[in-house]
Amino acid sequence: MCKSNFQILIAAVAVSTLLGLTGCETLKIATHSHSFKFDPPDKAPKNKSAVKVKISTGAQRLYVVEGDDVLLATPVTVGTPSTPTPQGDFTIYSKQAQRRRVSQPDAGYPMPYWMEFKSAYGIHWGFMKPHPATRGCVRMPLIAAKEVFAIVPTGTPVNIAKSQPWDATIGKTLPVLDDGPLPNPPKSYFHSPQVFIDAANGKMWHF
Repeated sequence: MCKSNFQILIAAVAVSTLLGLTGCETLKIATHSHSFKFDPPDKAPKNKSAVKVKISTGAQRLYVVEGDDVLLATPVTVGTPSTPTPQGDFTIYSKQAQRRRVSQPDAGYPMPYWMEFKSAYGIHWGFMKPHPATRGCVRMPLIAAKEVFAIVPTGTPVNIAKSQPWDATIGKTLPVLDDGPLPNPPKSYFHSPQVFIDAANGKMWHF
């Protein structure tokens, strides 16, 4: 989406604050039933070498930024308390548009738009939950994952912390995404090449 749409989104947050609207009222406008329709506003960076990824584990939000400018913001699902997403400063050192899980359980499970920031930890597509639910990776909605993969080059710095400065502004405008009610696609589909063909087209199975 164009820059003006993103500016409109920020203006809406400011108006909501002035009117004293609650966070719940804001979320009712933006909430989707599942993640496959979520298409976040995004802007192309002026200088890709200045792009950074900021992840808030507390708010479950990911921000792609260039200086103080937020290029893209999306809900994410992070690790559970027993298998937490690591916090600290990292670098995306490997990217694979088509990657599968190599370890058990669920070996062969597709993880499109994989961006690895620590050994065995990556940012990638995955079914979204409104609460921490992963083994440490950071899951994104499909369209958002495709867009972030395109914006973020190898070598991009990643900061993962309990909170980020945009959680109280842009972060609050993002929808609550829950893929839990969706039926599980058959394993034969997930293990076929078709899953990556569909992911490249911004869809998956019949969602």
